[in-house]
Formats: sequence, structure tokens, C-alpha cells
Amino acid sequence: MSKVTKIDYELMVQESLRNVIKDTLRMVSKNGLPGTHHFYLSFKTNYPGVDLPDFLREEYPEEITIVLQYEFWDLEVAEESFCVTLCFNDIHERLNVPFNAIVSFVDPSVKFGLQFTPAEIDEDAIKTLPIEEKKKSTRKSTKSAVETKTDTTMSDNVVTLDAFRKK
Repeated sequence: MSKVTKIDYELMVQESLRNVIKDTLRMVSKNGLPGTHHFYLSFKTNYPGVDLPDFLREEYPEEITIVLQYEFWDLEVAEESFCVTLCFNDIHERLNVPFNAIVSFVDPSVKFGLQFTPAEIDEDAIKTLPIEEKKKSTRKSTKSAVETKTDTTMSDNVVTLDAFRKK
């Protein structure tokens, strides 16, 4: 048994908050979106395990924001990721997003949001990926990320972890 030298509270809080997203998506996958709820989910497109069409990865090489509101299909939630079908240019595309790739989750209908630092990439896990996945997970670009514009009053309910980060 290894001896713990410190408690990583930031990691524990981030994992708990990611579970809020996971539980929310599970409810929606079973029952649909209640009322006016809808979600903006931003995630790192170059994070290992993110599966999206090449044209999206080329257009958004670092980060993308998707909307789950009116037109999404086959939402499936697993322990480490979720899958959903969305329509891009009148073509249905299946996306797989690991929860650790998510950088923000916003439900503007109730002015609620969460922001994350993407989980650290496990370099050993990348070594075991197929060659094509390694290329996707290590791709770098200077193109700017997609930004979600939200109501400024929502900032009261956005949880950020910056206060707990090492400076």
C-alpha cells in the first residue's frame, strides 16, 4: 500500500463536478430535456478518446462547443464518456466525448455553468492508442477555439476552480 503524501482536492472537486454533468446527461438520455433546459458543452477536440469527424477536427483543432437542445439523437452515457449524434451541414455525425475532455458545461435556461481545466493526459494511455488516435491526440494548432457567448448575469452561478490552483 502506497503512502499518500498529499490530498489532491482540486482533482477531487473536478471529478465530483464532472459527475454532475454525467448524471445530468444520464437523466436526459432516459427522459429527454425537461422544460427549457439546454446545454452548451465545450471540450478539447485534441484530447485522447475524442471521436469526431475529420472536418470538425480540422475546423476546431483545439476546442469546440456543441449544443444539446432541439436536434440531438442517441445520447448514450458511459462511465468515462458520452456519445451523441448531432447534425452538421445536414449530415448526422456521431461524437464520442470523454468527460475529462470537457472544459465547460452551461445550462443558460437556469443560468448555471461549470468550468474545468481538462484532466491531465495520461501519456502511457496515449502510447497504447492505435496510430491514428495518437495523431489525433497529439495534434497542435494555433487556430483560435470556439467561444460560447453567455448572458453576463450567469457569472454568479459559474463555478471555477482557479482559486484553488497552484500559482
